[in-house]
Amino acid sequence: MNGILKILIDIASTPAILVALIAVLGSVLQKKSTADIVKGGVKTFVGFLVVTAGAGVIVGALAPFGEMFKVAFNMQGVIPNNEAIVAVALNQYGTSTALIMLSGMIFNILIARFTKFKYIFLTGHHTLYMACMVAVIMSVAGFTSVSLILLGGLVLGLIMSISPALVQRFMVDLTGNDSVALGHFGAVGYALSGYVGKLVGNKEKSTEDINFPKSLGFLRDSTVSIAITMTVIYTTVALFAGPTYIQENLSSGTNYLIFALQQSGSFAAGVFVILAGVRLILNEIVPAFKGISDKLVPNAKPALDCPILYPYAPNAVLIGFFSSFVGGLVSMIIMIFTGGIIILPGVVPHFFCGATAGVIGNSSGGLRGAIAGSFLQGMLISFLPVFLMPVLGQLGFAGSTFSDADFASSGIILGVLANTGGKTAIIIGIGIVVAILFGLTALDKSKKTVTAD
Repeated sequence: MNGILKILIDIASTPAILVALIAVLGSVLQKKSTADIVKGGVKTFVGFLVVTAGAGVIVGALAPFGEMFKVAFNMQGVIPNNEAIVAVALNQYGTSTALIMLSGMIFNILIARFTKFKYIFLTGHHTLYMACMVAVIMSVAGFTSVSLILLGGLVLGLIMSISPALVQRFMVDLTGNDSVALGHFGAVGYALSGYVGKLVGNKEKSTEDINFPKSLGFLRDSTVSIAITMTVIYTTVALFAGPTYIQENLSSGTNYLIFALQQSGSFAAGVFVILAGVRLILNEIVPAFKGISDKLVPNAKPALDCPILYPYAPNAVLIGFFSSFVGGLVSMIIMIFTGGIIILPGVVPHFFCGATAGVIGNSSGGLRGAIAGSFLQGMLISFLPVFLMPVLGQLGFAGSTFSDADFASSGIILGVLANTGGKTAIIIGIGIVVAILFGLTALDKSKKTVTAD
């Protein structure tokens, strides 16, 4: 039994396999030919591996940048990084994390089946990270065994259902349809970017309409513009960090400026690979998901990882990253002068979350929306972790913490409930959220009935 459970958990935590199986299921429910079923499953599987490979290249290129930044400007503090904090937490909370993840996915499907929140969250690694955070906070609050697994799974399922809903209106504006959702736990920040963009920007003046002089026409190519811009940024930080540190600790003796150039090119290559993988996935998963929607969960929408947005506005990806990172720098300066915990800008979250916020801000408010929205998102993911760390128990002193906005906002809410009324307050809070979901569903059905009449 334990062996079967481990296999199921491994499948659930491997996005490429999970989404490929869902694509296969969708094709089977549509009674497609064996050839089409195999083709759709394999292309979806490969597409996700391509995206994962691209993300790995980007993370690899950004990791030394973060180290160089700390040395260049002599900064010490907490670096928000999901992978780092989860690696520490799994030593103590591994079993409960796995079981909460499994039950959370089941609750996500049930919520999609019986409420208006028709989102099937398919970003496996984020599901794992959120399950880990929920396991930590609810264990600190006193939950154990069955109550921890079931209530923790219900909390996870609710977050997996609500998070895509927060940003779906902007997804519809961006993609032109309501067939796909965003499955990435930064939705609070993305929604903020969308609303700020709508408030301060003009969607008619898109980042993609930037007119470069003819002599700079090559910058219209996103790969070229990303590579050149990252070379400037990387080289600047390398100059401040100095050749001795870089060549002794990061580049294995390679000249520090050559190393900066290599990492900049790797970053651009990673973005190029991600965009190719996204196109491959969307061409298969969206049509295949119709079978699941029609047969199992009517009108269900696949909630996919944030790189699915990048092809819609490549310029906004880069603008969003830089604006978010600047927001992190401004936040860090404020923390230095106000004392207390200093959150250093985590380059990886500022890229993935900032780029996504930039695309959404651009969809609602054009260039100004992309800049302002992603800047505020960058400040949000800098300050929220300050309030999350105290509710993580001893894990709050690990030198790292969860980075994206939904982790912090969900964790803070759970922590406040636990500190206010312990386990009882958390149970009541969960009950209220479930009641709201079903209440909104009933209200939506009544509106549709009135309209039909």
